[in-house]
Amino acid sequence: MLVLLDNGHGGLINGEYQTKGKYKDWGDNLVFYEGEFNRAIVNGIIEQLTHLNISYVNIAPEYRDVSLGTRVKRANSYVSQSSFYLSIHSNAGKGEGSEIFTSPGNTRSDKIATVFGEEYINEFPERKFRSDFSDGDMDKEAHFYVLTRTKMPAILTENFFMDNFEEFSSILNTRRGRDKIVNYHVKAIQRVKKELF
Repeated sequence: MLVLLDNGHGGLINGEYQTKGKYKDWGDNLVFYEGEFNRAIVNGIIEQLTHLNISYVNIAPEYRDVSLGTRVKRANSYVSQSSFYLSIHSNAGKGEGSEIFTSPGNTRSDKIATVFGEEYINEFPERKFRSDFSDGDMDKEAHFYVLTRTKMPAILTENFFMDNFEEFSSILNTRRGRDKIVNYHVKAIQRVKKELF
């Protein structure tokens, strides 16, 4: 099984953030850059997958903001292999908790998303999981570009809300919080490999 990892948005280049709008400035030099967070989580996942001998590809290792079309094209070059696509994000909109998205319809992605949802709940039992059981499973469905145009199963995780100060200060901007986010992703990947591939 090959895990196609995608850290959403751009990072920081010479102190300049590469993706407009995908950040939250709390003042007093407290700024959350979603692209930096996404890269930190993907890098943590890569470190553990390397140790576990689970194959992966970092779809967008650059710090510039790689286009969605390029991300999908890179992912689809691995369609001949047994793989799934995992896009990492942090949310905004003044909500709370985390959620997982797949493309609309009943697909292989739904089973993968369920495993990720279960491992999130195991790692963060006291935190909200923003589920939608209207179609019989816990993930939410959306026509996100990277979910509808990839040729392999694909999920997108939205990890807490950058514009929720409690979640920012206790999870998103802390080593312990980030480690727990990495851990639930890695535990889910291990289960997906064992149970679904």
